Amino acid sequence: MTRLRERHPWNTDFRWALPDREPTTITPQQREQFDRDGFFVLRDAVDPATIAEVEAACAEGVAAASGFLEAIGGRISVAGLDTQVVAPHLVVGSEALQRFCRDPLLAGTCRDLMGDDVRLYWEQAVYKAPHGAEPVLWHQDNGYTFIEPQDYLTFWVSLTDATPENGCVSVMPGAHRDGTLAHAETPIGFECWGDHDTAVDVPTAAGDIVVFSSLSPHATRVNTTGEVRKAYIVQYCHSDAVAYVRGESGAAGAPTPQTDPRRQFEVVRDGALVPPP
Repeated sequence: MTRLRERHPWNTDFRWALPDREPTTITPQQREQFDRDGFFVLRDAVDPATIAEVEAACAEGVAAASGFLEAIGGRISVAGLDTQVVAPHLVVGSEALQRFCRDPLLAGTCRDLMGDDVRLYWEQAVYKAPHGAEPVLWHQDNGYTFIEPQDYLTFWVSLTDATPENGCVSVMPGAHRDGTLAHAETPIGFECWGDHDTAVDVPTAAGDIVVFSSLSPHATRVNTTGEVRKAYIVQYCHSDAVAYVRGESGAAGAPTPQTDPRRQFEVVRDGALVPPP
């Protein structure tokens, strides 16, 4: 069904804004598109050797997540053996992924679009199953866990080519300016307003990165091909960001700082890129 375009009940005073300065990593045109549409693509952003290194670093986590799904019957919310395998927090055990998440292109893009203090918030491998049973429904990344400030960045890194046939990203342009929308929980994940008839499909080649706001409604169709579509997703929040979860009464619980040093390290501090330790 199509959900109504309503604001999340905790989204009471959101105002969309970008840092008021010229970008130094992305182009002015990319900044303009992000401001207008909520997304843009960094083409040929990652070289084949690095893609291979990232994919190899994801392999063990994806295998473990697949084993977990098999043990519980194959499906939990948005993840399923017949839909997509989701393997989070791989950076904790991988120096290669720690390096990748500190890459100057990613960190510099964060500085251009978020400001002077940014940290890694979340990262995960998402491998979409061939001949899949279910799509990924329309959602905003901030609809799963409500983060404040609400606007953070998602880097959707194509490890393989992504097409409409195997489940590339589709985005609702311009909707990010409303802030977080209301989401409903379904058996296959959270769902907010969105419409494939008016959305923009964003096909990518291996090594491209789709950069979009945590507030951009997006979805992926079923993978109808016989090959796995592989992506590594990296998200960055403001360094002072906190997470809210719903309490028993339905109200937001106490804020939780996003400062786990094992997986939420700084990448921009006081306007400077933070080098690896």
